[in-house]
Amino acid sequence: MSKNAARANAANQPAAAILPAQPTPTVKRRLISMVYELLLAFAVLFLPFLIFEIVSGASHTPVAEHMRQMLAFLVLGVYFIHQWVREGQTLAMRTWRIKVVLPGHAHVPPKIAALRYLLSWGWVLPALVVDYAFGLSRWQALNAIGAGILVWSLTAFLGKDRQFLHDRLAGTRLVQLPKPEKKAKAAKAA
Repeated sequence: MSKNAARANAANQPAAAILPAQPTPTVKRRLISMVYELLLAFAVLFLPFLIFEIVSGASHTPVAEHMRQMLAFLVLGVYFIHQWVREGQTLAMRTWRIKVVLPGHAHVPPKIAALRYLLSWGWVLPALVVDYAFGLSRWQALNAIGAGILVWSLTAFLGKDRQFLHDRLAGTRLVQLPKPEKKAKAAKAA
């Protein structure tokens, strides 16, 4: 069987047929991965924001501020959706051996990845709405975002499979991948 035919065959098989059942990563592990993801998000946003600042003349009008927010939303959406569809992992997820899967599928389809991205805004969107509605100060807004993240992370304890609410709603799961074999052990076995 050719390499392309094997890939096509694997793509049509359910994920359960390709990978054995894997445990759910701990909430602590997922939150630490998210901190790393936040650092990587700044890197992903750097070039688009630099170009935007040059083109807009670093304007701080309300329209320019809303355009920055939309740019961040779109750039992050493209990044996350692309990574989840391509391999089921972002760089931070790969580092922490976490993968997003859709049970019964070899890969997460683009529509499901987009839905997961939109639903994942539940981590911060309620706090941003409260901030906008009540005109919170900077520290109050940061506290509201922190409280929103805490509440959303507690949604993992609502189900026995410990998945966050956005994953349950999207039908996706985060799984913990096994540790890779050590190179010395792999070389010895060969």
